[in-house]
Amino acid sequence: MEDSIMLLCDIGNSSYHFLDGEYEYKESVSSFNPQNITKKVYYISVNAAVNKKLSDLKNWINLAEYVESSNYYDTMGIDRIVACEAIDNGVVIDAGSAITVDIVQDGVFKGGFIYPGKVAMQNTYANISSALHYSFNFELNLDKMPKNSQDAISYGYLKTLFCEVSSYNMEIILTGGDALEFQKVFKEARVDEKLIFNAMKKIIQKADIC
Repeated sequence: MEDSIMLLCDIGNSSYHFLDGEYEYKESVSSFNPQNITKKVYYISVNAAVNKKLSDLKNWINLAEYVESSNYYDTMGIDRIVACEAIDNGVVIDAGSAITVDIVQDGVFKGGFIYPGKVAMQNTYANISSALHYSFNFELNLDKMPKNSQDAISYGYLKTLFCEVSSYNMEIILTGGDALEFQKVFKEARVDEKLIFNAMKKIIQKADIC
């Protein structure tokens, strides 16, 4: 199937994220009616309520059914699983509300971890004290100990993640809403804002369900 007529959808807790050929757009989970789409849609979803709504719509194809889930752990989100399916070797960092870090080697998922997202961690510091209410400095020099409060919280947050991810000595692939921010820290990383959609295409082709 040509990309121009392939409709893909990555469904989260708040939005339907569509890719129609090369055109991306979002619809609100609270107001969008999936019955309004009559063409075939290939989707993944982490939203249980939406999954139930889509189960009776024959033109909505759940790609989770075409992934070998036994290669991953039971409670792992389908978005993370699909991102791992996109690569053969590397560390995938999905920088969103939470940051997920997953390692794939020779096409095999080796494990991963979940780290607080940028906004969540900034709020954590602010809840400790209003004196720590700063945005993170992503251009901080992580080779020098900080000498001001903003850099101190930035260093505590970013250095830990940087050292852990760098220790694997593998290619780093960044995706998610804050990918470009974290590229300032992981300077050699490759940003792939369509990683999930590219992985979905790969699954469709492999399963021959076009």
